[in-house]
Amino acid sequence: MGGPSPPYYTPLSKPTAASASSATSNHLKKPKLYSLAILTILCSLSYLFGAWQHGGATTPSATSNLGATVPCFSVPQNTSASATQPGSPTATTKLDFATHHSAAVDEGVATLASSTYPPCSIKYSEYTPCEDQKRSLKFPRDRLIYRERHCPEKKERLRCRVPAPYGYKNPFKWPVSRDLVWYANVPHKELTVEKAVQNWIRFEGDRFRFPGGGTMFPNGADAYIDDIGKLINLKDGSIRTAIDTGCGVASWGAYLLSRNILPISFAPRDTHEAQVQFALERGVPALIGVIASKRLPYPSRAFDMAHCSRCLIPWGQYDGTYLIEVDRILRPGGYWILSGPPIRWRKYWRGWERSREDLNAEQMQIENVTKSLCWKKLVEKDDISIWQKPANHLQCKKFRKVFKRPPFCSSQDPDKAWYTSLETCLTPLPEVSDNEEVAGGKLEKWPKRLNAIPPRISKGTINGVTPETFQQDLQLWNRRVSYYKTVNNQLGQAGRYRNILDMNAFLGGFAANLVEDPLWVMNVVPVEAKINTLGVIYERGLIGTYQSWCEAMSTYPRTYDLIHADSIFTLYKDRCEMDDIMLEMDRILRPEGSLIIRDDVDILVKVKDCRCTELGQSDC
Repeated sequence: MGGPSPPYYTPLSKPTAASASSATSNHLKKPKLYSLAILTILCSLSYLFGAWQHGGATTPSATSNLGATVPCFSVPQNTSASATQPGSPTATTKLDFATHHSAAVDEGVATLASSTYPPCSIKYSEYTPCEDQKRSLKFPRDRLIYRERHCPEKKERLRCRVPAPYGYKNPFKWPVSRDLVWYANVPHKELTVEKAVQNWIRFEGDRFRFPGGGTMFPNGADAYIDDIGKLINLKDGSIRTAIDTGCGVASWGAYLLSRNILPISFAPRDTHEAQVQFALERGVPALIGVIASKRLPYPSRAFDMAHCSRCLIPWGQYDGTYLIEVDRILRPGGYWILSGPPIRWRKYWRGWERSREDLNAEQMQIENVTKSLCWKKLVEKDDISIWQKPANHLQCKKFRKVFKRPPFCSSQDPDKAWYTSLETCLTPLPEVSDNEEVAGGKLEKWPKRLNAIPPRISKGTINGVTPETFQQDLQLWNRRVSYYKTVNNQLGQAGRYRNILDMNAFLGGFAANLVEDPLWVMNVVPVEAKINTLGVIYERGLIGTYQSWCEAMSTYPRTYDLIHADSIFTLYKDRCEMDDIMLEMDRILRPEGSLIIRDDVDILVKVKDCRCTELGQSDC
């Protein structure tokens, strides 16, 4: 930590010319006066001769038109100024002083290879490339592997723009959207029949209503969360981030938001048609996902609370693999909440149409796995059971000397979670010196957590990021977001945007400056980034996911009202094609949504005037 801190790096900064100019200035000698006079006379004569030869034309005949020279997703073609050849005696060459940066194609950037892409067929209005139901049938059904991400090969990708369904309307504004969704936006009535008695969703004329009910909370999610709040403290700011596994229409997450708890809900794209799509239309953070054979796309020690309400995940099977994964993403001292089978099976076993022996065996499996993870069962009351993860692994390591399973993982990166296979070993917590110390560092309570130095940074575990860097980033994004609101005044209008995506979030500075607004930001840390900072984002009380932008995101079309893309095209230079990234932006951006691109100026020239989102707007 000694010595001056290194200068703060921004991807847009370039070396100044000051050093180069000072190095050469000493070698320049003052020209003599008569030399300057002769040079001036010669230049004047040359200019007059040229003007006489070309008929006195001194005004440019063309003006710069980037929209014309760079059609969307196309490589501009060189064209001559006139029909005659420049070398012919009759040619009248016109001088053009307009800028033509847009005509140059940087070989280092993937070229925009074709003309404007047309809209896809309306049958693709809900297309999710990496969770395509037809493609999924090619993969094993064991452990729901076929429900995982299986992205199309390059030759299989759609080269068109996913359309909105007929009659699409802008979603209701939050908080009205929590309870109402337009039928035309998600035209699926299956859940209104399948879950009618469970009060999930009702169809009313041209819209759906969400009463807040669920399979295990018939009195509504609000009352259910109140019941949880009687067992653990949901009000003091110690619980900020939460994950809902197998979320249904995300009513649990929707009602947590009013308590200053920020959830991520996930569920597979399965027979419960459009459940995640309903969640997103309601304005609740959600992703398509399933816990099967791969790690969930989150870092270790990310969530203060994990929840399963009749999520039908076989927690006790496969050597406890799925609970081991929950343990990885759960913060030291975090809570796991389970309601539904097998909890309180003595009351519900007939309604669940399962034998008492089967349900009792399932509960014993879960109890044994949680004990092997060193979790403490805090309470089982009525339909709810709650376990707590230890603050550190000092006692757990002593416990391992007697009970060998599961062993501690020896050589894994606990934060690596992009197509990373699940393991049956326990992710070790960072070392501590005594039983009272919180492994990895104690977090501030919300809202102090947002701007406090995250433990991963203060302990020096993020390469190249220091507390000074973090403070500079705070100031930088405060200025940038303030500027964004002057360029795009809709960003300053409360309720205009609800679902926002930051495609390259770094430390979460963009999202941190919007926490007072009625919106949420999905912070993406690209897997190709040099530094994995997603753990820092979670330590600030924000949410996010890993993603490679060479592939489609695990979400439905028309998810986001605003997309922020900072240095994305620079990051993916030579990695994948720019038009694939643009098409994915178009797929997940809502009609009349906004796109903010911050990147190198040479790259911005290539994308700035693309009008590929017919109903959208671009704020570059």
